[in-house]
Amino acid sequence: MALTLSEAAKLSNDVLLQGVIETIIKDSPVLQAMPFIEIVGNGLTYNREATLGTAAFYAVGDTWAESVGTFEQLTAVLKILGGDADVDNYVKSTRQNIQDIEAAVIEMKAKSLRQKFEDTFIYGTTTNFAGVSGDANAFDGIRKLIDVSQAGSQVVTMGGTGGTLTLAKLEELIDVVRGGKPDLLLMSRRSRRKINALVRATGSYMETVKGEFGEFIQLYNGIPIGISDYIKDSHVLTAGYETDDEGGTCSAIYALAFGEGAIAGITGPGGLTVERIGSLETKDATRTRIKWYCAVADFSKVKRGALIGVQD
Repeated sequence: MALTLSEAAKLSNDVLLQGVIETIIKDSPVLQAMPFIEIVGNGLTYNREATLGTAAFYAVGDTWAESVGTFEQLTAVLKILGGDADVDNYVKSTRQNIQDIEAAVIEMKAKSLRQKFEDTFIYGTTTNFAGVSGDANAFDGIRKLIDVSQAGSQVVTMGGTGGTLTLAKLEELIDVVRGGKPDLLLMSRRSRRKINALVRATGSYMETVKGEFGEFIQLYNGIPIGISDYIKDSHVLTAGYETDDEGGTCSAIYALAFGEGAIAGITGPGGLTVERIGSLETKDATRTRIKWYCAVADFSKVKRGALIGVQD
């Protein structure tokens, strides 16, 4: 069963782990919404629908033609994400009356994990792709899974070298996600400001709801808008498609459905873990390790889409 990190934290009795998970998801619309499937082994192999079989009308006595759909087999391999947080024992013992140094250091490390995961969720690639250098230790992010480097049914482009965002284009993006509305519109702060301006120009305002951490979330057509500080406004378009993530003036908006039939995370047994390594031999400090065996599985091509070439 797939669980969000927030739901998984409630099942743990480890107060430190609960605090780390809360730190990681607090400012992350992706990690708040995306469920994770816990697997045994180093990867998840799954079949994704490629083509449908055909159907036809027949007369009485006709010979029926057999036609079945086809599938493509994919594997999402778990990757190792983590970091060590060392706390100097002298600082810990002499400044404990001011603040909990260990808690502060672990919180900083948790935030760095969130930053790395979110950046990889968007720009991750195991091979060189559209201006981003490959990292074999990472997983492929949505930019590569959707494949913004070429024409496709799930890619909406603002044209040649990009263009000013319109509500019509935003709704075209929403429409490429089939089987229901997207669960999230993920974008940069600049893109969100532009949508606000476009909606106000029609004499309306976007609906706002309160999230689980007390934050205010704007909705467009009932779909939550997620702000990612890791989506760049510097993409480059050539002939309508992305060729680089730096050096230009364009951004992207992603429409995402989450779940076991859409976009989902995968994680190793126990999910995200906090391990106390203890005292170090080479210095007067104690170490805590935060580690996460994780990746992203793309179960359906029609459950995600990208609007590229969005200019200010």
